Amino acid sequence: MKISNKEFKFVSTPEKGEVTAVYDQPESAKALLVLGHGSGSNLRHSLMAELSEALNEQLIVTFRFNYPYSERGKGGMDGEKVRLSTIRSAINAAQKENEALPLFASGHSMSGRMFSMAQANAPIEKLAGIIFYAFPLYSSKPSIERAEHLKKINLPMLFLSGQRDKMANLDLLEPVVNGLTRSTLHVVDTADHGFKVLKRRKSEEAVMSELARVTFQWIGEILG
Repeated sequence: MKISNKEFKFVSTPEKGEVTAVYDQPESAKALLVLGHGSGSNLRHSLMAELSEALNEQLIVTFRFNYPYSERGKGGMDGEKVRLSTIRSAINAAQKENEALPLFASGHSMSGRMFSMAQANAPIEKLAGIIFYAFPLYSSKPSIERAEHLKKINLPMLFLSGQRDKMANLDLLEPVVNGLTRSTLHVVDTADHGFKVLKRRKSEEAVMSELARVTFQWIGEILG
């Protein structure tokens, strides 16, 4: 499969300046997915690269990006305001690359939560849905407080969560998702928060292939 690749920079916020983005587009693409990384990584992290490649194989364009703190590679994580501004800038930059394809927002852990918070605060224009790769329901002490804002979102949402995810116990996550009107939960057998799986995993399918396949099927259902 032929995939066109482009790396460039865009302005995250006027104060923080430019950050890097990587845009990968397969031939005959069906959708555009803006893909943010988890709190302790960056756009080149192995999970991000492997997930992006698997999504490309499913004819999904991916737009990966850094936040100012991950662009620097040092120092603490940016404040919430900067991260929320950055994801909106990323959405705009991605749409400039391809305005024709249906637009979806997604992220591993922290970034998925940032996209949903942004959407709950002020709807993102032309956004067709949000995909959470390991939604961080809580940090350490089990709670559903982080999910409260999801009730404000009137968009389809897909939650892909590991069976062993210590930041999203399924006993808490399942009722949360079931309580949302347009949401779907897919549980990845034996996977943890970083989608590492155990040898006793029932499926022989590679975990990134599973994530990409379920994403593609869900997008197809949304688009009809």
